[in-house]
Amino acid sequence: MENERITLAHGAGGKLSQELIEQVILPAFGNPLLNELHDGATVNMGGRVAFTTDSYVVKPLFFAGGNIGKLAVCGTVNDLAMTGAVPRYLSMGLILEEGFPFAELRQIVHTMKLAADEAGVYIVTGDTKVVGKGAADGIFINTAGIGDVIPGTHISPKRVEAGMDVILSGYIGDHAATIMAGRHGLELPASIQSDCAPLAGLTQAMLRAAPGIAVLRDPTRGGIAATLNEIAEQSHTGILLDEESIPVHPEVRGVCDILGFDPLYLANEGKLLAFTAPQDTAAVLAAMHAHRYGQDACVIGRVTAEARGQVGLQTSIGGIRVVDMPLGNLVPRIC
Repeated sequence: MENERITLAHGAGGKLSQELIEQVILPAFGNPLLNELHDGATVNMGGRVAFTTDSYVVKPLFFAGGNIGKLAVCGTVNDLAMTGAVPRYLSMGLILEEGFPFAELRQIVHTMKLAADEAGVYIVTGDTKVVGKGAADGIFINTAGIGDVIPGTHISPKRVEAGMDVILSGYIGDHAATIMAGRHGLELPASIQSDCAPLAGLTQAMLRAAPGIAVLRDPTRGGIAATLNEIAEQSHTGILLDEESIPVHPEVRGVCDILGFDPLYLANEGKLLAFTAPQDTAAVLAAMHAHRYGQDACVIGRVTAEARGQVGLQTSIGGIRVVDMPLGNLVPRIC
């Protein structure tokens, strides 16, 4: 099977489908729940439950720092984490193109397994479909997830108030810059790669330090600009950022200068934004700095009662620039 390729028959539900599951999927993800091989998994969930789903069509499939499989696990885990939940279980839906190499599929599911292990989640159910050659660009992945909401947390933009601090967990734009560099043949140093990472451990540490965190969000498509505009509109507050406080690697700025992008609008896959009351900020930052994915966390702005529904940027020369909501996806197929 190692040198064979996916055929339409692998998605037909017959013997080849069974072989695909037994020889590729189960060796990577086998656990008592998945091994039942039902159409869905029955899981024991108590208390408040968070549920999310997302689909991944990134191009290229493999990139510095990860691949589409790692992205699919981390993206759904992070969506759950941003609700204040502890992620528990994921589903996995594969849409495979006829002719896709088994070697690449094995690499992708292996990476998914590693990411799931790090995040502390099980992949417990899934589905596989095969489409004709040229119809799916290799592989598309859908993941859905459920988790337990941490007692005492209530994450909502409606809780954002004037005077709160805006915290960013680290450098922005690394994921999008890595993808764009790969597409356009630009060389980046090995230190710059996708920031794709599971953030649930980080959010749990933050919530232990300050259960009253108002909002957690991961700024994926549209970057921190889109995410902060959404929060400003939903909370009916203004947000004022400090340009000099926002961490951006010089190499990422260089890619933006070449291709005409603004780092504020670049997608991230391993960063988060948090809104905290000033009295909680120090404790939250301390918890973040103690975690591998929050070592560069910093305050990048504050919430204001002025310019409600808008985001402003205090520039290094002293002026204020309006940071608009992007009109669309500046970089397609980024996740």
